[in-house]
Amino acid sequence: MPDWMPRDEILNPVTDVEREAVRTAQRALSVRETGLLDDVTKASLRGIQRLLGLPVTGVLDRVTADALERLRPPGLRE
Repeated sequence: MPDWMPRDEILNPVTDVEREAVRTAQRALSVRETGLLDDVTKASLRGIQRLLGLPVTGVLDRVTADALERLRPPGLRE
């Protein structure tokens, strides 16, 4: 699991660490960095999950975070 992902699944980010994890995912998805799992972020998560053959949930989970991390260029990985 990437260092930036604090737990297995984030449904509603409430801590600073969780919001930062969502912002990191948003950066990887090229959507506005709000730190919230808003509709745009959930739709982008579903899109990348579908594209990569992952369970389509719209949730930032460990499997999706791992996939996003692998897609990032090595120099940009955290």
